Amino acid sequence: MDVKEFFVLFTRELETNRDLRGYYRLLDHPKRYLWRKAYLEQRLQYVNDHLPDPGSSVWDVGCGYGTTAIFACLSGHRVLGTTLEFYFDQIRHRFEYWSQFGDLSGLRIEYENLFDRPVKRQSVDVIILQDTLHHLEPIDRACRIFALSLKTGGKLIVSEENGNNPFIRGKNFGIRGFNRVGTYYDEKLGKMIPFGNENARNLETWTAILEEAGLGVTEEDIRHIRLFPPWYYNEKNYKSVISREQALGQKNRLLRDYLFFGVNFTADMIDRKIKTVKP
Repeated sequence: MDVKEFFVLFTRELETNRDLRGYYRLLDHPKRYLWRKAYLEQRLQYVNDHLPDPGSSVWDVGCGYGTTAIFACLSGHRVLGTTLEFYFDQIRHRFEYWSQFGDLSGLRIEYENLFDRPVKRQSVDVIILQDTLHHLEPIDRACRIFALSLKTGGKLIVSEENGNNPFIRGKNFGIRGFNRVGTYYDEKLGKMIPFGNENARNLETWTAILEEAGLGVTEEDIRHIRLFPPWYYNEKNYKSVISREQALGQKNRLLRDYLFFGVNFTADMIDRKIKTVKP
């Protein structure tokens, strides 16, 4: 199943699933539909472009409603999705819909705290982190877990907000002030959980954090997305607007580093000396 086919089926699902529709907001405002579609499609296409051959093992950390995990499974991979979202119990209803279009027997989604999970060394080919890294604390320990879990030749596939973007910085500061790290009580697990409080970082900072864990960002895989506002898009220019954004991102470093809203990147193992995960 390719991204375009999946997105058509996903849009149909949103039309009937109100909980899912409220989460993604894709259909809430017709004038913003193409803008949001472009963002979601590009992120999913990025994952698809960097997944290995079918049959590989994929761990989708912070999988949310499981959309990317479902896509990866329908693309032929064995997928584990883990999440701590309050709507976890609703995810099983999605299986009824997507089972019409392919085999989901290779997909498991579990309610699980990353730091409670026993580390299985060199057990997965790919770890997907979409809007997840900035929520993980302590972040250095999380990245060590990822480094230990990846097989030789494996990689992280990451989608994050661009922490250099002034709008994102202002929005996040308005939400959490200076409190970049917080805690909350998880009723299912019966314990306090630390979390990054809208703690978006720039690519340079992510690179340094990952390198401390023995992981290196692959420079040629870096893709910044979303520059133009919603009113730039219409049915005729949809593809050309995306192409224009990508061209500008390649040519103009100032735009790329500070005005694009999102960044996708991959990271792979550069140092196997990481032997333990500190408590």
